[in-house]
Amino acid sequence: MRLFSSVNDVQDVDALAKEALALKASPFAYQQLGKNKTICLVFLNPSLRTRLSTQKAAQNLGMNVIVLNIDKEGWALELQDGAVMNGTSVEHIKDAAAVMGEYADIIGLRSFPGLKDRDEDYSEAIFNKFVKYCNVPVVSLESATRHPLQSLADLVTIEEFKTKLRPKVVLTWAPHIKALPQAVPNSFAEWMCKANVDFVITHPEGYELNRDFTQGATITNDQDEALIDADFVYVKNWSAYELYGKVLPGNDDWMLTLDKLKATNNAKVMHCLPVRRNVELSDEVLDSESSVVIHEAGNRVWAAQAVLKQMLESL
Repeated sequence: MRLFSSVNDVQDVDALAKEALALKASPFAYQQLGKNKTICLVFLNPSLRTRLSTQKAAQNLGMNVIVLNIDKEGWALELQDGAVMNGTSVEHIKDAAAVMGEYADIIGLRSFPGLKDRDEDYSEAIFNKFVKYCNVPVVSLESATRHPLQSLADLVTIEEFKTKLRPKVVLTWAPHIKALPQAVPNSFAEWMCKANVDFVITHPEGYELNRDFTQGATITNDQDEALIDADFVYVKNWSAYELYGKVLPGNDDWMLTLDKLKATNNAKVMHCLPVRRNVELSDEVLDSESSVVIHEAGNRVWAAQAVLKQMLESL
């Protein structure tokens, strides 16, 4: 594997999840694989779980790790080809990416969308330019449209807790105080549509996701109906796709509560974190036995380690 940017880069989704669980059982079995190899984790945006889990995963594999918060510690990057750089940008992305490739065997990159120009965000220009110019394998640490390491960890979590061969998994929209990207729900939907689950997406009118990510899902605006007999409920806010980046009025009653969970099949509640308590999810749910959000976050290590292992094997 030389690129991990979406579920489409994975040959066998089920096998990758099982590999992550095997690594969880034996974290240091492949330390020699990463010996004298270096990964550079490049962040254009903040991170807690992604940075720490990927760094730990790389160290479990024996790798050296360099972390660069390029938005704070690097030069302002120029993104446009053919630009006359007489403004505020100091270094072109093609030069920066190429140099990083000289220092690292693998590069991880995080770059959020601007949520202003849909075409620009969904073109994944920043991520794709890094891939083009760095000349080493690249793993997405979240891009404008996807968060595949999170989605793999989500699948691993479902594999651990499921009590039936084909569980019902519900992705439900939740309120938030500001506009958030569609990357996590896009990615989760994309992975669930390829997994052996009965997958339902529920959201208020106006929050439809790009159909490219939801082929195979059942989609409804009735949250109560969607929750019936659910085995897993994945809670996440996202801003509108059609009215791009907008937060539509109302819908405060979409926050998940223990009362709403009564309709489920004792569902496990998931969230990628960070979470706005008592806005997206109530304290009573997050602190209940139904919540697996911390366990889910822990699985970020094994998801990253499974991906990095396959990348190291391709070097």
